[in-house]
Amino acid sequence: MRIDLHTHSTASDGTDTPAELVRNAAAAGLDVVALTDHDTVAGHAEARAARPEGLTLVTGAELSCRIDGVSLHMLAYLFDPEEPELARERELVRDDRVPRAQGMIAKLRDLGMPVTWEQVAGIAGDGAVGRPHIATALMELGVVRSVDEAFTTLLSSDGPAYVEKHELDPFDAIRLVKSAGGVTVMAHPLAVKRGRCVPESAMAELAAAGMDGIEVDHMDHDAPTRARLRSMAADLGLLTTGSSDYHGSRKTCRLGEYTTDPEIYGEIVRRATGAFPVPGTGG
Repeated sequence: MRIDLHTHSTASDGTDTPAELVRNAAAAGLDVVALTDHDTVAGHAEARAARPEGLTLVTGAELSCRIDGVSLHMLAYLFDPEEPELARERELVRDDRVPRAQGMIAKLRDLGMPVTWEQVAGIAGDGAVGRPHIATALMELGVVRSVDEAFTTLLSSDGPAYVEKHELDPFDAIRLVKSAGGVTVMAHPLAVKRGRCVPESAMAELAAAGMDGIEVDHMDHDAPTRARLRSMAADLGLLTTGSSDYHGSRKTCRLGEYTTDPEIYGEIVRRATGAFPVPGTGG
């Protein structure tokens, strides 16, 4: 069974519509795919309606968090999307995305790059605007050669064009997701090229607060980093997942490039009470 628990659609910063994403997931030979757009569940209904027979859909979101000045992303799975407190927090984060993007564009223009809000907004369309849309604009202008280069040189948390946005305290995120019946997994915890990473001591505190797992097998983790994270997860009693972090054509990762062990997936489903997978043969 092939399980990919981290993907994005045009509801946030991917290039596939939710319908295209589930069709592409089935075509890629996946049995289970999770739709985890940034701070939104807007793509879930379309993905459900378009889900090919035999593909199981896991509903989720990737929540923007910050601890001690360091950004982190918390994957939330199978929570009740109508739970009011968590819904309010997602809305606060989404509402801050536009002024944050406009602030980053202003910094880029100060650096001599002719990117405009109109260009970035056109790329984002109806999705929740974010740094990948700005990175795509910079590619279109020939400023950078790839989204990864834009992040590395300009848009990372240490980059000259970075602007902070409203982000959840991760301890609150864990509490809210659990109150909504969901399961939490920290995304790409040691992806150093994205900027500063959460220290291991903070990961231990989050595990003690009820975080369920960490994403280990990811394109931004090399082999030694994956081994380190597996050891850490074993010490902390955390689940370990693997995922593509697929964004369509915006990034080079492929659906199913990394996958999650079926037993781990089964434990995630067992722990969830807020929602259930939309079943295919993946269960």
